[in-house]
Amino acid sequence: MADTHSVIDPTQSGAATLRAILLLFTGSLLMLVLVAGFITSYGYFRTYVSEQLAGHAHDGATAVGLSLSNAIDARDPVAASSLIDAVFDSGRYLSVRYLNHQGTEVAGRAMSRSRSSVPDWFRSVANLKLPVAEAEVVRGWSRLGKVQVVSNPGRAYKDLWRITIGLIASTAIIGGVGLFVLFLLLKRTLRPLRALELQAQALGQRNFRQRVAVQSTRELNQVTAAMNQMADDLGQLFEGQAKLIQHLRRINSEDPVTGLSSRSAFDQRLKAEVESEEKAAPGVLILVRLSDFASYNQAYGRSEADRVLLRAAEVVNEFVRTHTGSFAGRRAGAEFSIFVPGALPADASIWCKELVRELDGLYADLAAPLDTTVHAGLAHTAEGRGVQEVLAAADEALRLAQESEESDCYMAEADKEGHHNLESWRVIISQAIRDQKLSLWLQPMVSEQQTQPLYHQVLSRIEGPEGMLKAAAFIHMAERFGLITDIDRLLIQRVLICLAEHPDRPLAVSLGSASVASEEFRKEFLAQLEAAGPAAGHLWVGISEHIIHHHRTAVGLLVRALVRLGVPVLVDRFGVGGLPFSYLRNLSVQALRIDNSFIHDIDTHEENRFYLESVVSIAHSRGVKVFAAGVETAAEYSVLCKLGIDGAMGYHLGRPFAADPQPTGE
Repeated sequence: MADTHSVIDPTQSGAATLRAILLLFTGSLLMLVLVAGFITSYGYFRTYVSEQLAGHAHDGATAVGLSLSNAIDARDPVAASSLIDAVFDSGRYLSVRYLNHQGTEVAGRAMSRSRSSVPDWFRSVANLKLPVAEAEVVRGWSRLGKVQVVSNPGRAYKDLWRITIGLIASTAIIGGVGLFVLFLLLKRTLRPLRALELQAQALGQRNFRQRVAVQSTRELNQVTAAMNQMADDLGQLFEGQAKLIQHLRRINSEDPVTGLSSRSAFDQRLKAEVESEEKAAPGVLILVRLSDFASYNQAYGRSEADRVLLRAAEVVNEFVRTHTGSFAGRRAGAEFSIFVPGALPADASIWCKELVRELDGLYADLAAPLDTTVHAGLAHTAEGRGVQEVLAAADEALRLAQESEESDCYMAEADKEGHHNLESWRVIISQAIRDQKLSLWLQPMVSEQQTQPLYHQVLSRIEGPEGMLKAAAFIHMAERFGLITDIDRLLIQRVLICLAEHPDRPLAVSLGSASVASEEFRKEFLAQLEAAGPAAGHLWVGISEHIIHHHRTAVGLLVRALVRLGVPVLVDRFGVGGLPFSYLRNLSVQALRIDNSFIHDIDTHEENRFYLESVVSIAHSRGVKVFAAGVETAAEYSVLCKLGIDGAMGYHLGRPFAADPQPTGE
């Protein structure tokens, strides 16, 4: 799990690697040595060729001078000319001249420099000197003149050119092989460094599973072993913290016998669901009691009684799993409480009878031969009705149901049921989708550290016969009718338009369970984000903990794709899914948004305060932000700020306001 922004120091993003530096330094040193060797060798051979050229000219002058002095009469121009012609025709001289005392040429031959296979630029660079060799011509004791000879440098340039080509080729071969061997050596020796770099990045992202298995030198092996050990220790530390917090949460929030929510935890969440101004969800509360359970406890003992409670809790849990958004708890003895959000009283009565019938069969089998019954009381929520009133109504309905000698359930205040039945809800939601009567409302997520909101949470509302309906009023019905995906499609379309028009205002949306589970929706959603370009990076995508629990594969695929697009992900309604903290290791999320049931009255609820403090500590240690929802009093916000929360939203901090653009057709 990591922030979408890089955890690497941006000042280091352009820094050279150690291997590159070593390769550059050592390679440069090698090339410097080779170039120095080349220059030295070239200079030596150039000097050698120049000396050879000068020696050849001197030898030629001496030979001609001796021939003119002894073998040929130098006073005879024709004979002298014949000798010089013979020598010059060998082609090894540029000029051969015989001069008398007055400096007048008696005989001689000369030619200009001819073009050869040696490039002109090389001749210019080499620039071999052409010394004039001289020899005296004498007859007896008389000096007749002198011979001047200049050797032809063509062959010298060819020799020097050939030697230079050989030097360049050998230098290039030795340098190339040396650099290649050096590269392989450094690559092999420093291979663990790349793995260590990746491990350091993983640790910076609080991923402790990265290991380095590459072996190299003794020193690097010791470093990799130390890094692996540190990663193991940090991973074990995190796991220990997470298990401890989860254990303490179970002690404070779960019934030790059944694993359901404790009475206080259930009432706290019910209060947040029923009394929160924006999130208040219409629904039905069910209280179920196994009759005469005290007699069974006395007859069979506590262990058998606990076994009955555990089996009954399994039936209740199965009921909760089949009704999206529902939650249950154990109140006292053999009494259970269930809240079904978005349920109509008529539907809830049918579901409750099925639940009572299943529990009655289970209880009768386990308690035989004792006579057993199961009773239930139901009460529906209503606007302006507090949680205590709903509990009292359900309790009164349970008392009336217990007056029957048979297993039964009773609905409180049946004459006050809501005026929308199941079919009318279907029509309202379908009509809103068809006519695109979906409006966006924004609620700010604020932080003490900055004046501008971190983002605005998008809340959807649809138009009904009596006016605008909040999401809490219709979202569970939409899930039930299989229409939540269509609502999310329309929501995303509107949100991306808002982002394009207001790029400086980040937004956050929460996806429905069916939308996340749908491969078609995920592909369409990701294509829309990719088409949106940089604006998509300003959209927070919320996925509830409940969805993560039931659709882990789909959630994993979606989160990885969103991270690749640079879209931040947050876990919505954190804490109510009952998942262990370990799932945070496998999802690259950027934030957690604590469910409002933990925030409600947190200033007087020590268990929730301790739980939230622990969550903040662990999340921050993994680079994850922690947000809170449902802040409705100054006292709650004060406690959250002291706990180090990164952001909070609620009616105390900012009420929802209508966003633009308005839905088409309005």
